[in-house]
Amino acid sequence: MLSVETSDRERVDKEPNISNFKRDKLEREAKKNWDLFYKRNTDNFFKDRHWLTREFPLLLQLNKGVILEVGCGVGNTIYPLLEECQNLFIYGCDISPRAIELVKKHDKYEAERVQAFVCDLTDPGDTLIVPPNSVDIVTCIFVLSAVSPEKMTTVLRNIFQVLRPGGHLLFRDYGLYDHAMLRFKPGHKIQDQFYVRQDGTRAFYFSTEDTARIFKEAGFETVVNDYVTRETVNKKENLSVPRIFVQSQFRKPVL
Repeated sequence: MLSVETSDRERVDKEPNISNFKRDKLEREAKKNWDLFYKRNTDNFFKDRHWLTREFPLLLQLNKGVILEVGCGVGNTIYPLLEECQNLFIYGCDISPRAIELVKKHDKYEAERVQAFVCDLTDPGDTLIVPPNSVDIVTCIFVLSAVSPEKMTTVLRNIFQVLRPGGHLLFRDYGLYDHAMLRFKPGHKIQDQFYVRQDGTRAFYFSTEDTARIFKEAGFETVVNDYVTRETVNKKENLSVPRIFVQSQFRKPVL
């Protein structure tokens, strides 16, 4: 499936890691770096995810229910969903106070349909305000990749607590040897599959084996777990860039 040149794989696999000092500094400053990201870009960086219901039709089957958007950013998932699904209530949480501020300033923010709040799911002491076993669907879209691998299970266990038995988690994130991973220059590799961008934000590139293992450790059942490929076209430079993502659906077991 992963049609990546062997030379590219070998090159990134052999690159040395950054120092432990820099790694630990990035971990301590994760919240600050994402807050600075939203200070610079406000709500202009990410496009609204109108594709979400096409990729995850389960969302359209939820006529009335509760959704938790993890790592909601400025609301690029929240507001398209509210437009398409009129009877939903959506919780949105993010590590960045600035992002949550921007969600609440949106002209379609209504407290009757949305509750946005700051939460660091990597911190066991920073609990979700969402009641246990109350959420029908959790969306986790390009979020877990920003978390240190050793903290991913903590994040998923926190999510697991608020998801109702039989509820689903919808996942999409960067895949192993994605074009963005191959573009990193030496000095950006934190550890295998985990990189730091110029702005200090980080990205992990998943294999389907990674996602199956991590979600199982957190208590989830796998429904679907596969790679998807897309072509991103840069019309200005006449370039076609291959992208690799992992797209999955997991379920909280029914007791």
